[in-house]
Amino acid sequence: MTALDFDSKGCTYNPQSKPPSFGHDMLKYFSFRDGYVNLNHGSYGSLPRPVQTACEDMAQQIEACPDKFMRLTYQSLLIDSRSRVARLLGAHTDECVLVPNATHGINTVLRNIQWNDGDILIGASTTYVNVNHTLQYLHDVHPTTTLAPFHIRFPTSHSAIVESFREHLRIVKATLPGLQKSSASVAPKMVAVIDSIVSNPGVRLPWQEMVSLCREEGVWSVVDAAHSIGQEPDINLSESRPDFFVTNCHKWLFAKRGCACLYVPFRNQHITRSSIPTGNAYQTSPPNFVKQHEWTGTVDWVPYLSIKAALEFRQWIGGEAAILEYCHKLALKGGRRLAEIMGTELMDQTPDSELTLSMVNVRLPFPDELLSLGDMNAKLLDEYNTFAGVFRHDGKWWTRCSAQVWNEISDFEYLGKVFNTIAKELSSIHT
Repeated sequence: MTALDFDSKGCTYNPQSKPPSFGHDMLKYFSFRDGYVNLNHGSYGSLPRPVQTACEDMAQQIEACPDKFMRLTYQSLLIDSRSRVARLLGAHTDECVLVPNATHGINTVLRNIQWNDGDILIGASTTYVNVNHTLQYLHDVHPTTTLAPFHIRFPTSHSAIVESFREHLRIVKATLPGLQKSSASVAPKMVAVIDSIVSNPGVRLPWQEMVSLCREEGVWSVVDAAHSIGQEPDINLSESRPDFFVTNCHKWLFAKRGCACLYVPFRNQHITRSSIPTGNAYQTSPPNFVKQHEWTGTVDWVPYLSIKAALEFRQWIGGEAAILEYCHKLALKGGRRLAEIMGTELMDQTPDSELTLSMVNVRLPFPDELLSLGDMNAKLLDEYNTFAGVFRHDGKWWTRCSAQVWNEISDFEYLGKVFNTIAKELSSIHT
């Protein structure tokens, strides 16, 4: 077997061969169209060609005898996937199940909670939109609950966020009457959804410290870690002890879409009484958290089972530490270069860049008025063959760039020139 085999069977590699260097030499292991400058890996992930080949082989195995696979084969492979993810997260295998995506996992948790009079739901101004809508929905169907959002404005620092969050929890506890007096037979509870890494802006929050504050204040913590696994180093859920945690494996870990891990520690599995949808192993008591997630209806198992191939590919190209170090350093260097080219600034103004992992946020030189985001996206993709997220925060336009193993500093330089060109076009329109 050669290091690369681009024949009709797809792409694979020899584990004993020397991998390519990080940077543009890595592009041959991905299926991007010619010349595409991809700085938006964070949104949907990017499937390596060897993992895609492994997925195609798995799909062929399933179709060769669906009954055998569905009835006899898949369970042991699913346990293996869960075990591999659990090791990365510092958790027990049977505290981890696989779900389609982080939003699905967050909904599984929140819709299983029994909401009573006076209960408090805490999101944030930076919470992912679908999750915020879930909180609003829960309040709509349980109007005796209260929404108490936590506001975050960037630039800021981890210490400032922790102190503001502490104050917010205490103010909510002191001022909301539901926690002082309730007609319910059980004491009101507070549930906080905490981002580990915010989607937009793409910043790392001090989520471990925020989880610790929740524990001190008697608040349930639900960590939306959609961007964590494969981007954040040293995740150890046994140490940080969130009440619930969900992370996408198809974003930064290179698994096939859609695949996410929902972590529920043994102490809380009685709360998540049902998978969504309810699985065929559901029982009233005792909880059977793992079993009911093994079959919730006929699904494509390939994304869940792609974790093994994804982790083997990551190990071959250098391993977790080397991947994370390269992407982190490139995000910092690329972000500074992008800001220099556009004459703007980084959102992360902290001395040690504590808000930045592998996604960097840079202010855009755009006027307040802008083409619709749909038009902007089309212009980037169709005219310039590139993409990075564009969003508005605190009255300014920003871009979020994801640094990955195939990127180099020249990609950031190209994007800067593109944004400068678009800025000139926008200025001519609005003058």
